[in-house]
Amino acid sequence: MHSGKRFGAREFMKWTRRSIYVLTIFSAIPTVLYFLGWKFLSIPWQPIAILGTAVAFIVGFKNNASYSRLWEARQIYGAIINDSRSFGYIVRDALAGKNPGKVKEMFLRHYAWLTALRFQLREPRAWENMGTAQFDEYSKKYDIPERLSRLDEELKKYLSEDERQYILSKKNRATQLVANQSKELSEAYEKGEINDFQWTQINQQLVKFTDNQGKAERIKNFPYPRNFSSITTYLLLLFILFVPFGLIKELDKLGDGTALEGWTLWFNIPFSLLVTWCFHTLDSVGEASVNPFEGSPNDVPITQISRTIEIDMRDMLDESDLPPAIIPKNNIVL
Repeated sequence: MHSGKRFGAREFMKWTRRSIYVLTIFSAIPTVLYFLGWKFLSIPWQPIAILGTAVAFIVGFKNNASYSRLWEARQIYGAIINDSRSFGYIVRDALAGKNPGKVKEMFLRHYAWLTALRFQLREPRAWENMGTAQFDEYSKKYDIPERLSRLDEELKKYLSEDERQYILSKKNRATQLVANQSKELSEAYEKGEINDFQWTQINQQLVKFTDNQGKAERIKNFPYPRNFSSITTYLLLLFILFVPFGLIKELDKLGDGTALEGWTLWFNIPFSLLVTWCFHTLDSVGEASVNPFEGSPNDVPITQISRTIEIDMRDMLDESDLPPAIIPKNNIVL
């Protein structure tokens, strides 16, 4: 997540510079050919304006859907924050007097669940964008923690060796950690360490964790529909290709009867670039937010949120050696 006031203009131009190079070439080729006498290349601008209207609608639809996915992801992790705090003090108050060791164990297992979940959500998918040159280059400005460490090493901080090996043998590690919490809870109930009401309260929190995990996995594993994404790409490409041909005659006539007669033709390059860059960049902005867990600067900061939860829960146990909060690097925090 970008934590500054805004992306700087220079930063933004650098991020889009590859598209600027390509769009400049697309604008320059018909302009040069028209100047050399290929007047037939000019086409009426009205059909292009209609196409531009259609592109504007579908790009707007895509951006709205992208923002909805991003905001839902943030709501999911907001719920995980609240539910984790509730889980913490319910477990502490229910078991602290009878089995404080189990309280500590269940807290540590919850930190392990947060860790396993964020590692699962950072796993790459074929439709995600972090592998493209534009996003990969920008990612060098900050660190993606899940790429700098391994899950098996991280889990050593929270789980016994036997449990760690058991969890690592499973496909969905986060799910198994919640299942182990449920098993611990059942054992505490059978031993009389918690009553019926406390068992129900804690179990409800575990159900919420499972529910929120499933919602996050749904966003992670179900991409923005490929049919909508594809038609947006194709229409946008057609619009970008035709804009210079539609503007060229109008801009050529702009200088008639003035000192710039014969030269306003070259205005086609910057004006076509400006129009196509706006549409292409709007599409890129939507694409940058459509996968909110992949590790881009527009994503939900799940690593920072997980660390915040761990600090809060350790505070509940009056621990003094708290892990440090995650600090943004170059205004980016993940």
